[in-house]
Amino acid sequence: MEKNRLEAFSDGVMAVIITIMVLELKVPHGEDFAALAQLWPVAMSYVLSFIYVGIYWNNHHHMLQATRRVNGAILWWNLHLLFWLSLLPFSTGWMGENHFARWPTMLYGVNLLACACAWFILQTGLVRHHGPDSLLARAIGRGLKGKASPLLYLLGIGAAWLGYPGIGLAFFAGVALLWLVPDRRLERLIATSDAKQEP
Repeated sequence: MEKNRLEAFSDGVMAVIITIMVLELKVPHGEDFAALAQLWPVAMSYVLSFIYVGIYWNNHHHMLQATRRVNGAILWWNLHLLFWLSLLPFSTGWMGENHFARWPTMLYGVNLLACACAWFILQTGLVRHHGPDSLLARAIGRGLKGKASPLLYLLGIGAAWLGYPGIGLAFFAGVALLWLVPDRRLERLIATSDAKQEP
């Protein structure tokens, strides 16, 4: 099957997720900066989750650039990823509204961990579908960031469970910073592959 519909649908869902999250930023009742300052937990939660959705959207786009075709299983694995991403507005809102309390921060971490696991399943399925010598498989390589992220999420969840949600949040933000650093391998491989195909 062609990948175009999968990519378009995923882009639309991620755009809706961001829209839902921004709607959680309620206008404060007051006209001074003190009223605005009360929104900082909600705003900080939104910024972090916006970055996460942006990272997933960016990496999803690059991954599909190295993908030639999809099958029925990949469609379901992609929906599995979108399901966990679609829960981010809820876990983000609960964490922000409760000022990064223990249980909301734990749930947020579990949500991020589930997204990471769903991403790994989708990525593994695409590599298996295209073969170990495919462009995507070569671009992923050892995938050290992908292996480190679940561990950092678990450390963050554990810190929140032990009563240190601020430390847990720092782990979650650290993973986002880790993925913000662009990996140019896939872009270089795609460019090289396209150049070889040109007459």
